[in-house]
Amino acid sequence: MRGSWKWMVSALVLTAGIGLGLLVGPLDAQSKNVLRATKVAAAPALDGTMDAAWGAAPALTVKTVGGKNLPGGSTEVTLRAVYTAETVYFLVQYKDETNSVRRSPWVKQADGSWQKLTDPNDKGGDNNLYYEDKMAVLWNMSTPAFEQRGCFAVCHTGEGKPYGNKYTANAGERLDMWHWKGVRTGTVGQFDDQYVDNTRYDKDKAPEAGRKSDPKTGGGYVDNVGDDKKGPKFALKGNRPAPPYWIVDGEKEPFDDSKYKAGDEVPGIIVSPLTGDRGDIAAKDVYKDGVRTVVFHRKLVTGSEYDVQFSDLKKSYAFGVAVFDNAQVRHAYTPGVLTLRFE
Repeated sequence: MRGSWKWMVSALVLTAGIGLGLLVGPLDAQSKNVLRATKVAAAPALDGTMDAAWGAAPALTVKTVGGKNLPGGSTEVTLRAVYTAETVYFLVQYKDETNSVRRSPWVKQADGSWQKLTDPNDKGGDNNLYYEDKMAVLWNMSTPAFEQRGCFAVCHTGEGKPYGNKYTANAGERLDMWHWKGVRTGTVGQFDDQYVDNTRYDKDKAPEAGRKSDPKTGGGYVDNVGDDKKGPKFALKGNRPAPPYWIVDGEKEPFDDSKYKAGDEVPGIIVSPLTGDRGDIAAKDVYKDGVRTVVFHRKLVTGSEYDVQFSDLKKSYAFGVAVFDNAQVRHAYTPGVLTLRFE
């Protein structure tokens, strides 16, 4: 209840339009919210360790608030950024008491049937029990309100969902959303490259409102469910039980029920690397001693209409950060506006 109460308060603040993002003033006025990217001759370590390149990069630490499952709904996030002639690299670290990977597996019951683990309080798309850890970065592309209000400019509560929707105010306004999903994309070394436009929520025609995915040529993730919807369709190699709680598509095997006893679990998701525009962002994550480190990188300029382009290194780029602790939607967010500047 405590976590739900905090989320409700943040939702009311958002609905009233008086969030902290409105109080901080123009993004350039808040130097404490600036992430400064340092130019380096070669790529830094991409394995989650702190090499000389990362150590020389100025750190920006910000507080995220309002998240489900996090202690007090909050955690501090430390960001670093470096870049070369063609690529920008980021290192993000934050405390997370649990490494959540048990994403709604199938469990064999005593009577031989299979049941998928779900959050009993989930009324539809709000799983906070059997999910995964996630982290997201939201970049402004063409949304003026984001420069002043950050994420509050595109988050809308209610509208048919208890947790609201994301969309921009006007046609032509767009945000670039980099979404690290611990099980679905982190396990194959990627972020999910997505975007937000001005599409309003419609239960049948646009259930995700303005949130959409960049085009892909292949790969991605799908639920592991049989044709009769009563159990899994595929299994890990050798039909061994979970963990791990994901099946790599190229290694899946036909599911053989006879290989399992009551209480055994089978992953509920099948994953493979995204190809094409949606697979632009490479990532590596490390979880150790209650701290998560995510290193990710992307070309400065991709040429895609769905991506923020870091083509002008004299320009400031507004962004926000969100952290999900085993939560489908109830994320902790950074109030106000953060800014990336290239040094």
